[in-house]
Amino acid sequence: MQSSPAQSRHDEAGFGRPASTSTRTAVLAAAADLAVVLGFAGAGRGFHSIENPVVGVLATAWPFVVGLAVAWGALRIWRRPLPVWPAGVAAWLGAYVLGMLLRAATGGGTAPAFLLVAFATLGAFIVGWRALAWGIGAALRRSRRGPGVSGG
Repeated sequence: MQSSPAQSRHDEAGFGRPASTSTRTAVLAAAADLAVVLGFAGAGRGFHSIENPVVGVLATAWPFVVGLAVAWGALRIWRRPLPVWPAGVAAWLGAYVLGMLLRAATGGGTAPAFLLVAFATLGAFIVGWRALAWGIGAALRRSRRGPGVSGG
């Protein structure tokens, strides 16, 4: 049975796949999200004078790491961690919203500029790596079909 173009797009986005994914994929996706959060914290700490950079990065990152972990656990992102929607958006908003709430509750900075930078940076990179992975996967799928072969 031939699938429709809409069904093909639906499947490529991850919606037609089984609910579970390989452990390796989930671990790599979680590591990528964690790397984004740590990179964000490290880049931000680079603008401030700190005695111990590792402690400084961890002190900045922990609320966002907790937010990310809560999102991954509560929304079971590990089951399908690669789609931009819902996994990428949920991981981004979990890290950002819960991270900012934890920062505020523990006396961390929540200046308006930081709120905007964190929102944009975490969104661009947590969602962005998934969009990039999807694009690469789509290109690989097209190249496997060979020249002149339609996907729909």
